[in-house]
Amino acid sequence: MTENNFVYPRDVDAFGFDWGRLALTVAPEVNGAQKFSGGVVDLPPGQGHARHNHPGAEEIIFVISGEGEQMVETPDGTPEVRKVGPGCTVFVPESRFHSTLNTGSAPMQLFVVYSPAGPERVLRDLPDFRIIPRGQ
Repeated sequence: MTENNFVYPRDVDAFGFDWGRLALTVAPEVNGAQKFSGGVVDLPPGQGHARHNHPGAEEIIFVISGEGEQMVETPDGTPEVRKVGPGCTVFVPESRFHSTLNTGSAPMQLFVVYSPAGPERVLRDLPDFRIIPRGQ
């Protein structure tokens, strides 16, 4: 694989869903990253992803723009919901359930990181999954 250290979301095929899109800009198949993967998530107003977890992986969510509600369950399974906006970093511990909802009137953009790489692969099995060709 050719080393690809500078990647924009428009440079890669994105994962499309009814709730938004994910463009992986760091992943084994994109640039050979082995210890983590990550990319840009775009959520239209009123949209978000449902409660889910990533077994065996931690996640970092960084809010680039927009505002919303982020839920991360506590160790005992209690949902903790916080309002989040630009500059907020959310840590999701290994295997912990979480969800995100854009509560603003503008698009919400996030940068997400998974460690180790791989949890994003199961997204391909969701019923609303589709590929959005690069540049679109």
